[in-house]
Amino acid sequence: MDRPYIVCHMVTSIDGKVTGEFLEQPVSQDSIKLYYEINRTLPSNGFICGRVTMEGSFTHGWYPDLTAYAPQKTVDFIPEHRSGFYAVAFDTNGRLGWRSGCIVDEDSGYDGAQIVEVLSENVDPRYLGYLKSQGIAYVFAGQETIDVTVALNKLSTLLGAETLLLEGGSIINGAFQRADVIDELSIVIAPVVADAVDKPLFTVSTFAEFELTDVKRVNGTVVLNYTRKSNVR
Repeated sequence: MDRPYIVCHMVTSIDGKVTGEFLEQPVSQDSIKLYYEINRTLPSNGFICGRVTMEGSFTHGWYPDLTAYAPQKTVDFIPEHRSGFYAVAFDTNGRLGWRSGCIVDEDSGYDGAQIVEVLSENVDPRYLGYLKSQGIAYVFAGQETIDVTVALNKLSTLLGAETLLLEGGSIINGAFQRADVIDELSIVIAPVVADAVDKPLFTVSTFAEFELTDVKRVNGTVVLNYTRKSNVR
């Protein structure tokens, strides 16, 4: 396989939503706790999120003053040190502001992950200078949009990533699903129906077959595991 094995690990509502106020409700908290517990046990080389999820969870809207950084050429940059445990941000236009080269988080499933930015070539070259100053790896996977297949190939060949967890949101999940690169689904279902405006597991999905491989019930939460049909042995 010329790409990492991808496991999509998400919390959803009963009706398949992944973002919205339902996640803040008391009824969902045991399910979210279980999601993080499972996250810490899944063997992987790190996790992948889109810009919005990374911003909400880690960067919180901070952004550097790019006038302080020298422009760089649009060439992949991989620091000499590679930890083998990565926080991969699909950040098409370079909008995330990181204060260091690694995730700092109380949860051991995320803490210490070496940040990797996946970008399009439609990025301010000064942003590349900023990333370099932080020792943050970056790779290019398209001119104006990100080609998921190209990105995953680079994560495999340049970083040696063998397995990565895809952890949302809805847009990036949909892009991976349409590219037919999701090998497993690990779905933690909270006992709640979400609002109509909340976003689904996949935005703009295509038909694909998966086989149910495991079902667990933990208090009021159901955990479903699926494997893509072509991967079932």
